[in-house]
Amino acid sequence: MGNLLEIRAVAKNYGPVVALRNANFTVAPGEIHALMGANGAGKSTLVKILTGVISGDAGTIKLNGEEIHFTSPDNARKNGVAPVFQDPALIPDLSLRRNLRLTNTNIAKFEEKIAYLGLKINLEEQVSRIELPILRMIDLARALAHDPKLLILDEITAALPANLAEVVIRVMNEEKARGNSVVFISHRLSEIGEICDRVTVLRDGIDVDSFNTSEGDEDRIVSAMLGSKITSAESKNRSASISKEPLLTVRGIKDGDKLVNIDFEIYPGEILGIVALEGQGQDSLFDILAGEVSAKAGEIHFSNKKVDFSHPADAIKLGISYVPGDRKTALLPQRSIRENLALTKFRKLRSWNWINQKNEDSLVDKAVSNLEIDTRASSQVKQLSGGNQQKVTIGRWITTGFDLLLCFDPTRGIDVGTKNQIYKLLSGLSAEGKSVLLFTSELREVQLVCDRAIVLYNGKVQGVFDAAKADEELLLNAAYGRN
Repeated sequence: MGNLLEIRAVAKNYGPVVALRNANFTVAPGEIHALMGANGAGKSTLVKILTGVISGDAGTIKLNGEEIHFTSPDNARKNGVAPVFQDPALIPDLSLRRNLRLTNTNIAKFEEKIAYLGLKINLEEQVSRIELPILRMIDLARALAHDPKLLILDEITAALPANLAEVVIRVMNEEKARGNSVVFISHRLSEIGEICDRVTVLRDGIDVDSFNTSEGDEDRIVSAMLGSKITSAESKNRSASISKEPLLTVRGIKDGDKLVNIDFEIYPGEILGIVALEGQGQDSLFDILAGEVSAKAGEIHFSNKKVDFSHPADAIKLGISYVPGDRKTALLPQRSIRENLALTKFRKLRSWNWINQKNEDSLVDKAVSNLEIDTRASSQVKQLSGGNQQKVTIGRWITTGFDLLLCFDPTRGIDVGTKNQIYKLLSGLSAEGKSVLLFTSELREVQLVCDRAIVLYNGKVQGVFDAAKADEELLLNAAYGRN
């Protein structure tokens, strides 16, 4: 019997960023196939290409031996491929019933599948009022209502409590028993060995290993995901110079969703790394510390004082600055480099409500020089490369001044040379006594720039490590809850 799905040499670039280089992936009829890989390996990109969300740049996809080019998820569902994406695919301001109509989902079949999952749902409920775990189950019921031959589950169990995760596992096994297939993406290694028949591992946009689960164990998966490891010569540790009095203390932080009980400290002059797989609450943690959202429980102490942020301005006034993961949300793309860099200093640059041009020029020129920003496309920030946009984002706060810089994956999608410049910049800030909280999806960066690292897993701190000893294998195992 031939394969149900065949993906050959699929590639996808986003400008200079390579999401997929040469991905190959096959799924047999009646099997549960795990698609594995570290953050940024290309898993979600492959799923989006397969289901018509985006188009690939190269390669072929065959379903039941016939080459296909889905133009939308709806087109995929009509042809027997039903995805449950990593994030809920529902419009928050509409009722559940209206959302189902948008995807041409049969209401009676949906209600049948919801009952099959053991849930009761009010179709008139506005989606924004429904809790995340139930939204994930609604996405699953909607996918099942289309009677798929291939069900794709992208990190669905990451947002679910144990009882609902067990329901998902039951559904997968029953789909397999019917002769249907499931592609399962998960960061919970224990689930892979328990549920899946085969595993394919992606690394840097390439499939690097594929095997039956009976032929390999968790160590083989981790080894394939890691590839080559950094050498000890690249590691760096400056923890001996860190003050004993913490600048920031976090105790018992909860967000009502993924953060269950987070405790940690960061010291003056320290670069503290945050390591976590997708869906472990790291984005919520940074939003809370930046004043974007409020914690549901817990306390934050900054410079020995308890603080409560109701707005990002509250955090900024205290000396906490935030460089978000999405550069587009932090910049004014139509404005110049100069305007973007000076934006946070406008109040101090004003004189009788006019901008002091001389002071602004001095401030901006210094930042451009220190950060080596390419100013050839200076009239609009959107014309800069991703790396130079990131430098502008960081440079804005350097011109303002801060005590704690929150950096969420600042080197994602930028070239090696610019990465090294950002490493140098962060190390220089640390040497000046500034603190940096750094989430990174590249594990090797922990030893390159951090003093310590904490690993988040299932809403808690799984481990705290000296960066000099925290190699990729140690961090990845902790991120999977294996230490």
